[in-house]
Amino acid sequence: MNLQLRSFAPGDADAVVALWDEAGLTRPWNDPYADIERSRAVWPDLLLVAEDGGRIVGSVMAGYDGHRGWLYYLASAANRRGEGIGRLLVEEAERRLVALGCPKVQLMVRPGNEIVLAFYDRIGSERIDVAMSGRRLIADAAGERTA
Repeated sequence: MNLQLRSFAPGDADAVVALWDEAGLTRPWNDPYADIERSRAVWPDLLLVAEDGGRIVGSVMAGYDGHRGWLYYLASAANRRGEGIGRLLVEEAERRLVALGCPKVQLMVRPGNEIVLAFYDRIGSERIDVAMSGRRLIADAAGERTA
């Protein structure tokens, strides 16, 4: 494995969105290209990709609001799962967040996604019982949802 972790580059967008689609992370009410642009406008070095042989095989989007860091869109290519790509991406995102002074990181997992929850358990995350609430401020697509 000749894996390289790096910041997202503009030419990565189609490959990253295809990876997110393959991993089941996209939703019709969230435009993933708009999510990429919004993320890069605020924290351009917190959208990371894992590349192997010129192919994007993983990604994670991180953010920091001054209180906590957040992880979004963690994905690895279906044929590469179990190789540690997700763990490496989380570690790099956390390293970059710490460098910004971020004291903690959290993430959201959709209900019933036990495979993803088990992954985060294995890498040291603890489950937090919290209710989430939100609302859309800018509609990306016809169907307005909050998540």
